[in-house]
Amino acid sequence: MASEEKSLNFIEQIIEEDLKSGLSKNKLHFRFPPEPNGYLHIGHASSIALNFGLGLDYQSPVNLRFDDTNPEKEEQEFVDAIKNDVEWLGYTWSEERYASDYFQQLYDWAVLLIKKDKAYVDSQSSEDMAIQKGTPSTTGTDSPYRNRSVEENLDLFERMRNGEFEAGTHILRAKIDMKSTNMLMRDPIMYRILHKEHHRTGDAWKIYPMYDWAHGQSDYLEGISHSFCTLEFLPHRELYDWFLDQIIDEDKLRPKQREFARRNLSHTVVSKRKLQQLVKEHHVNGWDDPRMSTISGLRRRGYTAASLRNFANSTGIAKRDNLISVSVLEFCIREDLNKIAPRVMAVLDPVKLVITNYPEGKEELLDAENNQEDDTAGFRKVPFSRELYIEREDFLEEAPAKFFRLTLGKEVRLKNAYIIKGESVIKDAEGNITEIHVTYDTDSLSGSGSEASQRKVSGTLHWVSIAHAVEAEVRLYDRLFIDEAPDSYKEKNFLDFVNPNSLEIVTGFVEPSLATAQNEDKFQFQRLGYFTVDKDSTPSKLVFNKTVGLKDAWEEKGKKEENSINNSLKDINKYFKVETADERLVIEKTIAESIKNISSFSLLQNSLKKNINNNKSSLLFAQFILKFSHLKYYDFDKEDIKKLFTMSLRSESTHVRYEALLNSRDLNDLDIKNSFYSDFLKLEANVPKNASENEILIISQISEIYK
Repeated sequence: MASEEKSLNFIEQIIEEDLKSGLSKNKLHFRFPPEPNGYLHIGHASSIALNFGLGLDYQSPVNLRFDDTNPEKEEQEFVDAIKNDVEWLGYTWSEERYASDYFQQLYDWAVLLIKKDKAYVDSQSSEDMAIQKGTPSTTGTDSPYRNRSVEENLDLFERMRNGEFEAGTHILRAKIDMKSTNMLMRDPIMYRILHKEHHRTGDAWKIYPMYDWAHGQSDYLEGISHSFCTLEFLPHRELYDWFLDQIIDEDKLRPKQREFARRNLSHTVVSKRKLQQLVKEHHVNGWDDPRMSTISGLRRRGYTAASLRNFANSTGIAKRDNLISVSVLEFCIREDLNKIAPRVMAVLDPVKLVITNYPEGKEELLDAENNQEDDTAGFRKVPFSRELYIEREDFLEEAPAKFFRLTLGKEVRLKNAYIIKGESVIKDAEGNITEIHVTYDTDSLSGSGSEASQRKVSGTLHWVSIAHAVEAEVRLYDRLFIDEAPDSYKEKNFLDFVNPNSLEIVTGFVEPSLATAQNEDKFQFQRLGYFTVDKDSTPSKLVFNKTVGLKDAWEEKGKKEENSINNSLKDINKYFKVETADERLVIEKTIAESIKNISSFSLLQNSLKKNINNNKSSLLFAQFILKFSHLKYYDFDKEDIKKLFTMSLRSESTHVRYEALLNSRDLNDLDIKNSFYSDFLKLEANVPKNASENEILIISQISEIYK
């Protein structure tokens, strides 16, 4: 590696061990092998950074190879997009290769396997084959076609290639071991018939190799030394090696497959199938929608190549799949843009501000610093006049003591300009403020050095001169999903978590220096966040995308909701200590209000699960989650719900039993009801001495329902 000392991840350790074992450094050769059936996403960015990063560290070639073995899903559009993404990320491949380059060689090797009686043509239906293959706990049985003669297999395979059969009629399978504990080794498919035109080979082929057959052989043909895959390919390694054993020349380099963990990003999905579903069902506006986890979507949103590389490097390489908070990615882009993005002023929810003692018709050009983090960024001139736009939320007619923005009778500073004082407002017929009238201190210009300019005031506001403002469409993007792991719940469809507020489009006004901004130019809108020019922007209509806010609003919200859970648990303990029903009702209302305001699906799920135990406070809290949250019983794991009701009905507390009985009336799932029916019958037959009147009443009501 490079001479710089650093700790090695386990992938680098594998390479170092191979070098120590005699592998020549000039034999090192890596590859990035995407299938061109969709756009690359943030997970691919990590794989790209790994493989091309190894190439840079070891000064070794890295191939870009397209595993284009399925013409049903692959398109030239995706090939072009992938190349564009890799180049944009800042990497250069040594050779551009395609699995389709090797179709003839793969076919010839398949013929060789048939001749060695290690492959055969199977003519079963897919349904019969699934039965014949067995299950992980039962061995498979031989196909009735497994012992076809070599001559018959060669004849059928050639006719398959010639297009004489319909798709699904025959397949070519490797003859390995139908009793293997690895399902992939039970005579895997090598070729299937597809009458589809390929984006490179046209209609020359009527059969196409499966990924497992093409992958390792492509690595071998290209002289790849290390083939790094994500963990789902760990079971494939045995097959990868078996195929190589059949064709390899011992004098040539044998590739080695090793696996690393997939990086899953919170509040999004990285499955190509699910990303495609989002596009096809119009939940987003294409593969490069700025809410997507695709590299092109992130780029359009305003992410820089440097921020994605930094994200990939900072999250490291792991051996176990993990969920990385999107806050880490957002930190990376904030860190990068903070260094490079010019500071400008824009107003997105404008209200008119009039400086009544500023001369009409007067204009000034004020100095504004472009980026205080960059000494070379310099200054620009910003026009100032009597009438300005400020943000509507920056003014309150009647403000609380801790409101540090503009209100009547108080002073604030206008960024790069003067100190102003709120004097009066003008309202429309509905009572909405249409104008704010202020006066300014003529000696308080920022940077003038005057005594007034150095006076401390409660806040600083951004603004835009109305006479010089440039109108712009601003697309305020937020996270696409409201839950951190939308595709991790077996009871839910990931689409149930699509954030209905992930895009808000507003018309705002920006300072005139932005009038000539070009596609992908990036700015910090002061006090608002980082924004980038969208490709839809034209000279006559500016369009900006919000990249990220200045602060992590989701993290703040998450902490607030976690605090609500913790405070509610404390209130639950008080619930059992008070004497009267009225006191308990007050506590219940407080808890109910807290639970109702929690939007996080995973937080509610985890909180319910954690509180299914023999502690009466825990059980009551779990029942309150069912009672007051926006989730329904079927949003939770069914086994958890069964356990909760069983334990609650067996509780010594009448309050716990009562809430469980109350919640049980809303259950429509007979399986869940039946799971605790015997406990209800015991309760009905032997009502506890401490049962409240409410509990006794609801027992009789439910008894009538069961009858």
